[in-house]
Amino acid sequence: MEGQPIKAVAVIGTGVIGTSWAASFLAGGLDVIAWDPADGAEERLRAAVAAHWSALERLGLSSGASLDRLGFATSPEEAIGDADFVQESGPERVELKQELFRRLDASAPPAAVLASSSSGLTPTQIQARCERPERVVVGHPFNPPHLVPLVEVVGGGRTDSAVIDSAIAFYTRLGKHPIRLSQELPGHVANRLQAALWREAFHLVDRGVVSVADIDAAIAHGPGLRWGLLGPFLNLHLSGGDGGLRHVLDHLGAPMESWWDDLGSPRLTPKLRETAVRGVEQELHGLDLKAMVARRDEILIELLRAKAAASELP
Repeated sequence: MEGQPIKAVAVIGTGVIGTSWAASFLAGGLDVIAWDPADGAEERLRAAVAAHWSALERLGLSSGASLDRLGFATSPEEAIGDADFVQESGPERVELKQELFRRLDASAPPAAVLASSSSGLTPTQIQARCERPERVVVGHPFNPPHLVPLVEVVGGGRTDSAVIDSAIAFYTRLGKHPIRLSQELPGHVANRLQAALWREAFHLVDRGVVSVADIDAAIAHGPGLRWGLLGPFLNLHLSGGDGGLRHVLDHLGAPMESWWDDLGSPRLTPKLRETAVRGVEQELHGLDLKAMVARRDEILIELLRAKAAASELP
């Protein structure tokens, strides 16, 4: 399957993630046929893709990119009939995905890659009922996929490595930044990294060390600014000056281990859940949520454009 030209993509499931994927594929100059069983799904999809289009224009459209290349099918089988690549973004329920992928595998063209956007299920679970499990991968994006370039790609126990190569090449051509996972893990990699931060954030709030708003401020006005440019290892390396990461580990390795040992293991009790929700509500008081998200996306687009032009960054 490696090298298979991809001209048509089927988007299965048109919630927030599927809609964003559809916009990305259209911006990449591809034909997109979507399917979702919900009432009114087609109207919501077209409206959302149209709303994303101005941001995609700012990032740069591929030759042939057009909203007119979006179609909507009445069944998943119809959607995938002529697809070279399938991106599924349905609910995170293993039984549902297994049955859906059984149907997709039975009807998709033999050379089509079947990818799931699953944020936590493994491809081995997803491909369990497929006759041709070798073409099933997870291609997990980050929200919103039409803006955030990361895609985590991982195959299951019966996935052909050439299919993984093909998926990575496709996402790369689309302007994404795929990473290849050598092992299956619940939550993949980036969600697990987020989960580690969330765990300590909830722990600190639960202990009463700091407010929800101050947790957000600690990241948004601190390390989060650097993390938008370089990852945790490179940032740690730069903190060591001329000695780099080796110097940091030689001098701060033991204190770092002591911090790890002191990290919390909170449980999401009703009290902690309510504290977190109330804290977010207080943090947002007086703000226009839609305006905040729109402004966030505008700044994100500028950051993406600046990063794309910065050849000095990895």
